[in-house]
Formats: sequence, structure tokens, C-alpha cells
Amino acid sequence: MKIDPITQASATAVEPPLVARAGTIVPIVLCGGAGSRLWPASREAFPKQFISLLGEESMFQQTLCRIRHPLFGAPVIVTHEDFRFLVLSQMKQVQMAGEILLEPARRDSAPAIAAAVSFIQQRDPQALVLVLASDHLIGDLPAFRSAVEIAAAAAIQGQLVTFGMVPDKPATGYGYIRPQPGDAGARKVLSFVEKPDAPTAARYLDEGYLWNSGMFLFRADSFMAELGRHEPAIASAATAAVAHAKEDIGFHRLDAEHFASAPRKSIDYAVMERTELASVVPASFGWSDVGSWSSVWEASARDEAGNAGGDNVEFVDSRNCYVQSSGPLTVLVGMEDAVVVVENDAVMVTKRERAEEVKGAFERLKADGHPAVVSSRRVDRPWGYYQTLDLAARFQVKRIVVDPGQKLSLQSHYHRAEHWVVVRGTAEVTRDAETILVHENESIYLPIGCVHRMANPGKILLEIIEVQSGSYLGEDDIVRYEDVYRRV
Repeated sequence: MKIDPITQASATAVEPPLVARAGTIVPIVLCGGAGSRLWPASREAFPKQFISLLGEESMFQQTLCRIRHPLFGAPVIVTHEDFRFLVLSQMKQVQMAGEILLEPARRDSAPAIAAAVSFIQQRDPQALVLVLASDHLIGDLPAFRSAVEIAAAAAIQGQLVTFGMVPDKPATGYGYIRPQPGDAGARKVLSFVEKPDAPTAARYLDEGYLWNSGMFLFRADSFMAELGRHEPAIASAATAAVAHAKEDIGFHRLDAEHFASAPRKSIDYAVMERTELASVVPASFGWSDVGSWSSVWEASARDEAGNAGGDNVEFVDSRNCYVQSSGPLTVLVGMEDAVVVVENDAVMVTKRERAEEVKGAFERLKADGHPAVVSSRRVDRPWGYYQTLDLAARFQVKRIVVDPGQKLSLQSHYHRAEHWVVVRGTAEVTRDAETILVHENESIYLPIGCVHRMANPGKILLEIIEVQSGSYLGEDDIVRYEDVYRRV
């Protein structure tokens, strides 16, 4: 289908002051999330920041690319340990280096940011710190960097600066910021307000309120001082978690006991709504938090009828619809304002105006213990990924893809045997005392109880079709004897 490009919001015309020197701003990228609003494409084990929704790169990778600029230093990524190898893999794909802090528990944004700032303070107590979410869309990079430089000028003076998006509609899905009237630069924040109803949102638009973007820029020592004043328990817990952190094959594991003692609070509630140092930079750089499928439709290129979708989607007499399919050809006939998302194990259909309610459906499925909430049939691993092709009571068929130079753990199973067929590349297979090279169009059988491992010694992806058979096929039927990724 024909796609027309979207015109993004334009940059502010204000000429920004220069930051003292290049590379002085250290980005902190918050990379958690449960994936509830963009289910079923987004799952708890593979949330939206890691998905390629708008372009070939994931939103996390797009975030990394927008800070690949002389203005910024190497980023500090804060993520849950379940995502550590996924974060590392996606960073390598875009050739971005940085530090990765692992949260032992989810304590909301204030403890996560505090830990990252404390980590940065070990090197430079007065470093300028830019806090970014990993799952936001920014369409105009020059305008974004211009706004960052304006914010940096205020942050150098000790202000805690947030970025307020100039609204183009009375949205009810965002919190708002009331700024002090002014012409240019950072303005004092008069108040933060929660997500409004429609009439209130319209009034906010008329009165010059700004959308709260959830992005911040401040000096490390200024932030920690204000955090210590308003939430000393968070400040001390985060500092101790960093002081007692342990290195783990390149990751920094925050101390679990100290980090868990931090109260669960957002940065807005902990600091920004209480400090006298809060400033806001009004900006227009094509921002969206991509918080619903309706937001994805708004940010997508659309045809002349307002429809957006992939190559395996067709629209017949339909208008203003969004369709995404991970596989099957999906055809909409005579539909308006619909959202259809097709995955290999789940299909979601809603009206665009009710797209926010997908989160409620997600929570209901989660309460029921439905496995499609946690993960799809594709599951990423530090060595690559596997995808379930078929599953029944006593057999399972998987596609296994192993990255060059990687290997699975040395393991055995109590309840299943496995048959591996190599369809691409060469597998180095350990089977008890044997080491065997298995080439394309060859196969190998692994009986129940044998100690085995698969490795990819080559320069291209290794792709295998695995057929499991036995009385129990769960992923917890794995006894690991050796693992380069230190899993148990």
C-alpha cells in the first residue's frame, strides 16, 4: 500500500546558550516496563522499548542513537536483570557502549534515577545528567538537542529542569505542567497536575500548560541534595546500593538489600513536585510516549485514507485504522478507527478511541495467569533466541537461532529427548564425551539424560529446528552444569 510521510513538529526558534564543553552531559536511560498498553506485541518479558514499532530499530535503540552526539557522554542504562542480555545485545547492534546498572527489584523511577546519579557521582559529583525513558519517540533531533542545551544552562546554575511539551490537542493521557509566564529559556514550575478530564485538558491548553514528558536534566549534586532533603530514605538506599554493588560479567548489580529498602516513588512525587528548584523548558520536537496503539497510529506513516500497517496488511474500504501483523496476512474490510494487532499466539482488536483500555485487558489476563501476558512464542536469550513452532502434550517443535561465537549452557533433561536439525550454519555439539560438528542438512539425536551443549563456532547465524519429545517439556526441566552467562 502507498504510505505518505508525516510532518513532525518544528523546533523552537530560540537560539540556545552553549554547554560548557562537549560530552559533559551524561544520559541516564530508564529501561524497565511491563508492556501492558501495547499488548500483545509488547509482553512482560519483551516490553515495548525493545520492539521495532516505528522503524527498523527498537525505541530503545532509537533513544541510544539520539544521544550519539558530541553533546553527550557514554550513557548509563538502568534495567531489570531479566533484560540485561537483551539490553546488551541491542546496544551492540547500534554500536553503543555504556554502563548497565541492574535493578534487583522495581521501585519506580526515583530510586532508579538516584542509583544512576550516585553511580555517576563517583566519577564527577557535578556532572550534568539527562534522564530519558527508553520508550519515547522524538521526531526532530536538532530541536531536541537545542532544548537540551537550554536546559543545561539552567541546570549548571543548580536548577532541576524538566521538559514540557507544547500541546497540540487537549490530551487526557498526560500529566501537565503549569509554567511561570515567560518568553525564552527555562521557566519556573508553578505546579504539576495529574491527568485531567477532557474539559480540564481543554482549559489547560488555553492557559498555556505543558505536557509532562518525564525527561529531566540537572546537576548530579543538586539532585541528590534535593532528594536527600525530601526523601532521605531513597537517597541513602540508592547510595548504599551503589556502594555495595557487585560486578557481574560487565554488568553492575545494585545491592539487593539496600535497594529494596528504598520507598517506591516516582521522581515527580519524590522531588519535582516538592522542590523549589524545578524549572521547565517548553519544547516542540515531535515527542510521544507511545503509550497506546492510538499513539502508534498517530506516529505512523498513513495512506490517503488514514490507514497504517505493514507489508502483510490490506485495507478495503477502511479508514483511519491501524493494523500490525507478525505473520498472517490481515485484511480489513469496511472498518473505521479500528486497531488490530496479530501475533502468533494472540490477536487484539479494539476501537482507536478505546485503545487505552488494552491495559485493563492485559491486567485481567495477568490475573488469570495467561502465559501470553509474559512472553510470546519467541523468547530471547543471551545467546540468541528460540521460537515455538508447535506444541502438544508430548512434543514441541522450536526454531533456535544462535549468534556467532555464542553457546548454550552445558545441560541435561530428566523428562525429554531432543532431535536437532541444522538448517543454517554449523553447530558444534557436545554430547556426553563427544564433540561433533553438525553441518547444514544434518541432524543429531540427544537422548534423555545426556549432558549436551550447542555452540556456534562460525561467522553466520546458526539456525536449528529442535524436536522435543517426552512426558514433560517445561523450561524448568534444565539441569545446568556450566554456563558462560552465570545462570542457574
